Amino acid sequence: MQINKSVDNNVLNVSLSGRLDTMTAPELEAAVKTDLENVTSAVLDLKDLEYVSSAGLRIILTMHKTLAGKNGLTVKNPNETVDEVFDITGFSDILNIEK
Repeated sequence: MQINKSVDNNVLNVSLSGRLDTMTAPELEAAVKTDLENVTSAVLDLKDLEYVSSAGLRIILTMHKTLAGKNGLTVKNPNETVDEVFDITGFSDILNIEK
């Protein structure tokens, strides 16, 4: 998995490509952990993410919960496969998703 991130005006921008699964979820968690404590919101761009597993969903949920008392998390551009996972798991109901 490839992680690209930047912080601009207290917004953490993260774009992912590849697979967010059991093997790569800890990498994402480590990459955003400190930043999440120091920003008011985050944008997670999934345009190039091919797959997300339950381990990946856990990290996304952690990001959502961490930013819930602030300006929140926005998930952008999930492909059809990832969007279906969000629908099946109920994440579509709790996340701010921009398609």
